[in-house]
Amino acid sequence: MNLYTYPKTTTRNGATIAVITGTLLLLQGCVVGPKYVPPVVQAPPAFKEVAPQVAADGTTWKTATPQDSTLRGKWWEIYQEPELNALEDQLNNSNQNIAQSFQNFMAARAQVRQARSSYSPTVTTTPSYTRSRSSANVGSQGASGTNLNSNEFSLPFDVSWEPDVWGRVRNTVREYANAAQVSAADLANERLTEQANLAVYYFELRGQDALIDLYRQSIEAYSQSLNLTRTLGATGIDSDQSVAQAELNLRSAEATATNLGIARAQYEHAIALLTGQPASTFSMPVHPLTTAIPSIPIGLPSEILQRRPDIAAAERTMSQANALIGVQTAAFYPSFSITAEGGLQSSSIGSWFSWPSRFFSVGPSATQTLFDAGSRRSTLAQYQAQYEADVAAYRQTVLTAFQQSEDYLASLRILKEQLQQQNQAVVAAQRYFDLADIRYRTGIDTYLNVFTAQSSLLTNQQTAISLRIQQMTSSVQLIEALGGGWDTTQLPSEKAVAAKRM
Repeated sequence: MNLYTYPKTTTRNGATIAVITGTLLLLQGCVVGPKYVPPVVQAPPAFKEVAPQVAADGTTWKTATPQDSTLRGKWWEIYQEPELNALEDQLNNSNQNIAQSFQNFMAARAQVRQARSSYSPTVTTTPSYTRSRSSANVGSQGASGTNLNSNEFSLPFDVSWEPDVWGRVRNTVREYANAAQVSAADLANERLTEQANLAVYYFELRGQDALIDLYRQSIEAYSQSLNLTRTLGATGIDSDQSVAQAELNLRSAEATATNLGIARAQYEHAIALLTGQPASTFSMPVHPLTTAIPSIPIGLPSEILQRRPDIAAAERTMSQANALIGVQTAAFYPSFSITAEGGLQSSSIGSWFSWPSRFFSVGPSATQTLFDAGSRRSTLAQYQAQYEADVAAYRQTVLTAFQQSEDYLASLRILKEQLQQQNQAVVAAQRYFDLADIRYRTGIDTYLNVFTAQSSLLTNQQTAISLRIQQMTSSVQLIEALGGGWDTTQLPSEKAVAAKRM
């Protein structure tokens, strides 16, 4: 029986390997590449559209914004609409865009764990059995009594490990961890976007209900006017022209009311989609818009940097790009690896697992690129440029956040003033109609004045409702611009995204 064994490593060689291995372990503390420092963005001291209050003595002061008055997670509850609350809860559980973003986040977390596996050695095994027969006509093997058949049983184990000497693995793990944090921020931003869209569609739908109700009342009034003009026309007090004008008013209002059903149906279908339901089986009862504008805590512009998930995603993207520079910087340094092979090998299954059947080999190695025609430097320059591009994108995201906040603050301020003026216009139009109606009924004026007054009243009432819808949707968009109650403390840490469970 022939046993194949590798020579044992001498004590001197073993000590050398131990020294090399220990040195590599000590070098693992080295991390090359730039240290990440988030860029500083100067936030304005206050929102331009939040005017300071004037005290009785003429001094100015700003309303305090205590922490307990900030927006919370379920920000839509500020509107005190039970139906909206129920829809938002359903959206959080059933919206497919949110579900897709969540799975993208889970995939990003899995990539972090995959990157962390590089910290540990890789162990493989390839058990094998070989049955062979030698030729009887070659050499001395053809001698009488020689065994031409042979067996070989092998159970080898290969171990390879690359110490993270220059921080390549650590930077890779940080890169994927930052990418997972970006995905988590994207998930929060997608959730906020869908929640805000639902609230906007809800108030748009209720606004359509208010418009439909307005036209229903107007159609009833126009029907009464038409009956009156017909009666007066039949008695010779009024003319056919007045009857025609009254009928024109009525038919135009009926056509417009019918058309309003298109927008209502579309908003209803949009809400069904957001809540994960088929539009064909979803419906909402009619309920005119009566919600009051809530008091929205604004805070300071600097707080937006911590409250908007898109800003958090842009910041984590910069950190990811910075880690990638570190990964590429490590390519300029030599890489080290330690490989080992060992196992059992025998020509007989009976002695396969015996002590003399063992074999092994172990040793370190190093690899250094000597010439690559500038490939590594070009790749590093690419990653550095990408980092600078991400810095610009981050600053642009912050500026956009300030712009959106100012836009909707201005919109709410101006709409409040305009709505007050429009309500006064409605009162004036109502008075105009009442006077025209009295003068017509007493025979002083023709129906033309009533026709004009009715049209003016309906137009002003419709404008007032449209402004109320715009005011409600602007309030939702302001909350979205402020971050909707989210903040960076809800962003999982680099350690958390690598955990199997969160």
